[in-house]
Amino acid sequence: MTGTCLRSEMMVVENPGCYSKALVAVNIVLAFIDGGIAVLAFYQLIRIHSRNPQRGWTRQKVFHLMIGSSNMGYVVYFILTLVGACKNWKCWSSSCGFVFMALPKILFLAAFLLLLSFWVDLCHQANDEDEDDGSPREALIKKANKSNLKISSRRRCCSFRVFPVGSRQQAVILVTLLILVLMLASAVLIWIGLGKNPIDSSVVARVYVDTFAVAMLLLGGALACYGYVLVSKMSKVRSERTSSEMWKVAGLAIVSVVCFTSSSIVAFFTNIPVLYHCDWRSIRGIYVSLLLIVYYFIGSSVPSAFVLWIMRELPPSVAITVPRESRTLTFVSDYVPATEPQQHWTTIATAQNQVSRASPI
Repeated sequence: MTGTCLRSEMMVVENPGCYSKALVAVNIVLAFIDGGIAVLAFYQLIRIHSRNPQRGWTRQKVFHLMIGSSNMGYVVYFILTLVGACKNWKCWSSSCGFVFMALPKILFLAAFLLLLSFWVDLCHQANDEDEDDGSPREALIKKANKSNLKISSRRRCCSFRVFPVGSRQQAVILVTLLILVLMLASAVLIWIGLGKNPIDSSVVARVYVDTFAVAMLLLGGALACYGYVLVSKMSKVRSERTSSEMWKVAGLAIVSVVCFTSSSIVAFFTNIPVLYHCDWRSIRGIYVSLLLIVYYFIGSSVPSAFVLWIMRELPPSVAITVPRESRTLTFVSDYVPATEPQQHWTTIATAQNQVSRASPI
C-alpha cells in the first residue's frame, strides 16, 4: 500500500524495517495486558462451568468466552504485527494483517451488542409488566410455558443447552455475521487491489475502519440510553441488591461511552487501526504509542476488564439431586433446578409465588 501511516507528519524510526523501541515496548505491553485478560476470562469460564456443568451455556459463560477470544485475538495481532514489520511480510501488510486486525474487534463488538440486547429485553419486559392488567405471577407463568415449549423443541435438535435466544439476540447474531461478511469482502478487495486495477486497498481499509468506528459510537450511545432507563427503573426499588446492580449498570454505561468514543476518535482521525500496512520507517514512536494506548487499551482492554470485574461472582454450586417438577422462567439458561436459589444471573418465576428479577448485567 502507498500513502503515509498517519494523517499527520511522521518522523523516521531508529531501525529500518522494524518499529522503534518505544512502539515495540507498547505492543508488547498491550499483548501482555490482553493476554492477562484472556487468561482470566478463560479461567473464570472454567470455574463457572465446574460449579454446575449441567446448566450448559449461560449468558455469563458466553460473555467470558467472547471476551477471552477477543483479547486472545489481540495478543496474536500485536505479536504478528511486530514480526511482520521486521520480516517485511507482504501478505501481512495487506489482507492478512487486515483480517487479524478486524476479527478481535468484531468479537468485542458482538459481546457488547449481546449485552445491549439483554438490557433492551429487561427494559421492554418491565414495560410489559407495567402495562399488564392481569396478575404478574400469571403473566410470568404464561411466558414460562411458552419458553419451555421452545426449549423442548430445541433440545430435540441440539445436544447442548444454551440460554433462551430471543429475537434481539438473533438480531445480534445476524448483525455480527453481516459485519464478518463485510470484513471478508473488504479483505478480498484489499488483496485484489494489490494488482494493477483501479481498486485502492488503502481506501477500502479506511472505509471499513470508519464504518466500524461509527458502529462503536452508536453502540456506546445505545448502552448509555438503555443504561439510563434501567438505572431510573431500578432506583425506584429500595434494596441493597438493587443498589449494587444499579451502580454496575451505570458504571458500565459510562465506561462504554468514554472508551468507545475515545477509540472512535482515534480511528476517524488517524490510521492507527491499520498500522499493520504502514511504512515502518515513517512512524514516530512516542506519538503513535500514545495513540495505540488510547485505541487499544482504553478502547478495548478497559471495557473488557470492567465487564469481567462486574461478572466476577460465581454461581452457586448445585448438589446432584432429583429435581421436582416446577414451572420456571429463566433468561439465562434453559435448565434451572428447582432447588437452586436465586442468583445474580437468573430471573425465576415459579408457580409457588416465587417471583424474582433478572440482573441487568
